[in-house]
Amino acid sequence: MPCTARSWTRLYEYLGAPPGPLTFDMVKKAADTNLVESDDLDWKQFLPRPPQDGRWNELAKDVAAMANTRGGLLIYGVTDKTTKPVGIDPDEVNTQQYAQWIRNHVQPYLPGLTFTTLTSPDGTISFLVIDIPASPMAPHHVYRTAAKDKDQQASVVPYRDADHTAWMAEHQIERAYRDRFTRTQHAQDETDRLLAHALDSVLPEQAEPSAWFVAVARPERPLPRTAPPLAREKAPDLCTTARARSQRLTSNRQTVGPLTGLDIVLPNPRPGLRRWVFSTLPLRTGREIYAELHHDGSTALAVNLSWKALRDSDAADSATRNVLVDADVVGASCRDALALAHELARHLGVDSSVHVTTAITTAEPVPLTPVITEYGSFRTIPEQARQPRRIQPVTALTTPADEDEALRMSAQETFTDLMHQFGITVYL
Repeated sequence: MPCTARSWTRLYEYLGAPPGPLTFDMVKKAADTNLVESDDLDWKQFLPRPPQDGRWNELAKDVAAMANTRGGLLIYGVTDKTTKPVGIDPDEVNTQQYAQWIRNHVQPYLPGLTFTTLTSPDGTISFLVIDIPASPMAPHHVYRTAAKDKDQQASVVPYRDADHTAWMAEHQIERAYRDRFTRTQHAQDETDRLLAHALDSVLPEQAEPSAWFVAVARPERPLPRTAPPLAREKAPDLCTTARARSQRLTSNRQTVGPLTGLDIVLPNPRPGLRRWVFSTLPLRTGREIYAELHHDGSTALAVNLSWKALRDSDAADSATRNVLVDADVVGASCRDALALAHELARHLGVDSSVHVTTAITTAEPVPLTPVITEYGSFRTIPEQARQPRRIQPVTALTTPADEDEALRMSAQETFTDLMHQFGITVYL
């Protein structure tokens, strides 16, 4: 089974291989041709062993060092000096124990690690590959308990210095923390930019003043520009797959979600700036929907929430001063946004969590009036509902490995956080 966690390491560059799964043959060729260790590659002859005599846990130290630098691969079954592929016994691999050591000794928590055993076609030799992504939460400390006093703990911050592991000095640790805070601010700035672009794409084009659901998703580690772009023919397929997954997250089959509403334009995705774009706004018919699938794993989804929110003319007339918000469409949009972000990340091989930021907004601050469905089909404005002029954005988290239940919980949490700002509780 190939190792698929990361899109690129220097091992690929050395072999002249494109980004993709790491295979047994690739590791064997790199070892046979004496690829030397570097800051993102560490050959290990023996499998990880438990610490002895109060020493640092070597596995935790090596993993933290990679995560604190630029990520990389620990490959077991190859001698570090001569790069001779000697192999390991796959029956002795204990990934649960290795993961526990890392959890116990590395802080903050380090997610996204993969442990993969690669075996030759004839079964005579195996390697263990631990894939460590660069961590946005660096610096990570490695802890140990003093041998004589169990209440005392010491910590160090390792990093990769060329082909060996070193300890950060105080000034390096200080810089690492500053870099973390800078990354956090940059991620927020990029999310704000995606939101602003999505709104700029829909608000000037809307047929009439409306409330809009806008969700943007951005991986913690977006794919680099060197990664292959999303193929044009794959963009419609991903929307269709995401729609099917979204429909599995609810028992409400009556509300038509935005991904279903895109059907009419799915055959013709339009190119954007390193992205594919779907939009029903130029059609001037039906619900206005706008979606982007970016080559780096980001997505955007904007949906008109006011279109035919009330069908009863008297009720609609009583609310003409406000902008209506269809709660059913909000719920369907939450599901579709999470599912679309998940499916794109999974298809592109994103190796990090994906942050999904959701908002409800209008071109001008006006009272927003929620509309709900009661008794199966009766559309009404709740008497006790608030009518805010602004809705605070909310954020959810998904990963490419999430199953339906995790996605459903994230979608419900997003839906709840949005609708609680109207003073009402609704369910998918």
